[in-house]
Amino acid sequence: MSETLESAVKAVCSECGNDRERMMDIVRAIQGKFGCVSSEAMDMIAKQLATHRVEVESVVSFYSFLSDRPKGKVVIRLCDDIIDEMAGSADVANAFATELGIGIGETTADGKITLEHTPCIGMCDQVPAAMVNDVVVTNLTPAKVKDIVAKLKADVDADLVDAPGDGNNANDLVKAMVQNNIQQSGDVIFAGMEPGAAIKKALEMAPKDVIAEVTKSKLRGRGGAGFPTGLKWKFTSDAPGAEKFVLCNADEGEPGTFKDRVILTEQPDMMFEGMTVAGYAIDASTGVVYLRAEYAYLREYLESVLARRRSDGLLGKSVCGKDGFDFDIRIQMGAGAYICGEETALISSCEGLRGDPKNRPPFPAQEGYKAGPTTVNNVETFCCCARVMEKGADWFAGIGDGQSVGTKLLSISGDCGKPGIYEVPFGITVDEMLKMCGAKDTAAVQVGGASGQMIGKNDFGRKICYDDLATGGSIMIFNSKRDLLKVAEKFMEFFVDESCGYCTPCRAGNVLLLNALKTILAGKGEASDLEYIETLGNTVIKASRCGLGQTSPNPILTTLKNFRPAYEALLVAPSKDGYQVSFDIKAAVGDAAAIAGRDSVHAY
Repeated sequence: MSETLESAVKAVCSECGNDRERMMDIVRAIQGKFGCVSSEAMDMIAKQLATHRVEVESVVSFYSFLSDRPKGKVVIRLCDDIIDEMAGSADVANAFATELGIGIGETTADGKITLEHTPCIGMCDQVPAAMVNDVVVTNLTPAKVKDIVAKLKADVDADLVDAPGDGNNANDLVKAMVQNNIQQSGDVIFAGMEPGAAIKKALEMAPKDVIAEVTKSKLRGRGGAGFPTGLKWKFTSDAPGAEKFVLCNADEGEPGTFKDRVILTEQPDMMFEGMTVAGYAIDASTGVVYLRAEYAYLREYLESVLARRRSDGLLGKSVCGKDGFDFDIRIQMGAGAYICGEETALISSCEGLRGDPKNRPPFPAQEGYKAGPTTVNNVETFCCCARVMEKGADWFAGIGDGQSVGTKLLSISGDCGKPGIYEVPFGITVDEMLKMCGAKDTAAVQVGGASGQMIGKNDFGRKICYDDLATGGSIMIFNSKRDLLKVAEKFMEFFVDESCGYCTPCRAGNVLLLNALKTILAGKGEASDLEYIETLGNTVIKASRCGLGQTSPNPILTTLKNFRPAYEALLVAPSKDGYQVSFDIKAAVGDAAAIAGRDSVHAY
């Protein structure tokens, strides 16, 4: 076994040029072959790459899809975000546990199948959903679970896709049961474009004029932060550096977001086109697409699109016959870490490190990937860049409300009749959006994912745009039957789990916030607790160094702001001595008392 492992490690490392910065690819490959990256494998990888073992172990221990201990040949990852939960994911989880005879986090006795929970996998429009290794299964029911488990018990390599989804989901290189659910398309993202059209337009201009055109279009980043794209490209172009880079953030891990999944499936040419335009504009020769592990089922198809573009002269040496413009793109797989959606954490991951955010300054445009000037844009943003070059800045700026221009892809899920993807012009109101997606009896809308804000009926007349309700794309709808504070609790649990742990305010502060919320939900909170969580939430926001910590208190802060009566209804009056019982000693010693055969009432 060790000889086989040793030869595999040598071969995988060699294929990656024995490059430590390809650590993610190396450990993913070893895990794929052996079910884990064992301690022995880590030693071998470190030796082969001439690096320290801690460099290998830090990567393996950081990402949720990697493990230093063996798992089953099949790993079933059940999505447990709030939208799946609303659709009955608990019943699905119980069905899997019953059919497999194991609990969550366990492996069957024969070592073949492991059952786990995982955060949002980008399928909120077809819930409950799960991943069986890299195969996505959607619209699950207990009955479907029984059929899936029966197939896997008979053959761990069984084909679980009975009917492929629409569009390129049915492509031979994809073969996924996933549905695109494009409910409304617009003129920017889902309109047709001839491959190479945007690049040829760009090559007719000087690089600085391409940047000027993107700037004139008023295009802002579609990932959530909304930074002006042309300005980001200008900063990168102007920065000194022998080698510059274009990075595409395809790590949409925000709960409720799945728009990039559909672009990657149906419009990858447009995304690659935009990246190539960016490469020309900033004088870069290398592009990297950071693809989240949950979308691994799309990788082979995306690689085929890249290969076709190379053969058509749209990538590689002298792109479109332009002497001196050499640009190519590679795909870097993630391994399950929400924090890698933050641009500096993404860069760390691309460099073969833990997905820890970097200190800023320097900003990526000054010193990013491999210490070179780097522009990091989102999938949707690059598509918009391609359209700007094809149609012109004035055309693009003419869409929207004048300040926020172009269209925005919304991933709408939850309590609505038509969940899916909507391409809408900026400036649409929440009321208009709710009518469009068939939502009824809506009590609240979560705009911008878990890190965004929850609004009530008084705000449904507000607009979706950068200057009012900004969003990277996630829209989650909750009707009057939902417990909104339980929703906030679910979001806080997500942030506690996904924090990289670097900053104390984020690492500890979010736990304190969650515990305080649980105290209130348990009916043990006082009015002073509301002041406490509000103060603590604002402290976490101010003190954390990256976007996760700065926005993670929002589930509590925005529900407290917009749904304060829901909190107040759960509060109790202060006790006479000024103290509330916050620790249940009987419950705490209950298990121990049972093991000892003692009455828990007298066990302490």
